[in-house]
Amino acid sequence: MIHRARPDEKAPDQKILDLACAQLRQFGPRRTTIVGIAEAAGMSHANVYRYFPSKEALFEAVTLLWLKPLEQQLHVIVQGQDPAYDKLERALTALQRAYREKRDSDPTLFRLLCDAVEKGGGVARRHRNRVQAEIQAIVEEGIGSGAFRIQDRRRAMALVFDLAHRFVQPVSIALDKDVSVAEMDFRASRAIAAIQRSLTFGDPDFDM
Repeated sequence: MIHRARPDEKAPDQKILDLACAQLRQFGPRRTTIVGIAEAAGMSHANVYRYFPSKEALFEAVTLLWLKPLEQQLHVIVQGQDPAYDKLERALTALQRAYREKRDSDPTLFRLLCDAVEKGGGVARRHRNRVQAEIQAIVEEGIGSGAFRIQDRRRAMALVFDLAHRFVQPVSIALDKDVSVAEMDFRASRAIAAIQRSLTFGDPDFDM
């Protein structure tokens, strides 16, 4: 039977996640084990498996723990009253800054996301799909309102992510760890401005 938390204590799954985060930061992914987390939680490893069927599933849940607020932030931006032009800048800026801040403040957990991206892990695919859905909503709003001249949604999305790739792709951000924040902000702002111009005024390589 799954233990139910009292009102004054954390739910078992949240307790497991907190301990997994702590042990990942202390020992790294290879040395972090279900058995060790179970011992720290004061439960059997079988009980941990009731909530997370595998070590991979637990690590995905840990990764989702910090990605979910970012995804919610993007959704708030999309649902706001700003014009699509401004929403796009805010969304892309929020993405690259959130990834960079996690890379610098919590490198072990950020590395989990990068590993998932490189291996095509489920948490990375789902996160990418959610991000793309929010950006697509902005692009479609811009096209629908007439703010963006490019009419081909697929090609407009390709333009956004091709030009922004270095600044919104976790593995690329990991590789840029030695570049200063000021320099990356400057480069990202130039890339975003180029995206906005291409969408707003049209691009000769795109069919209108």
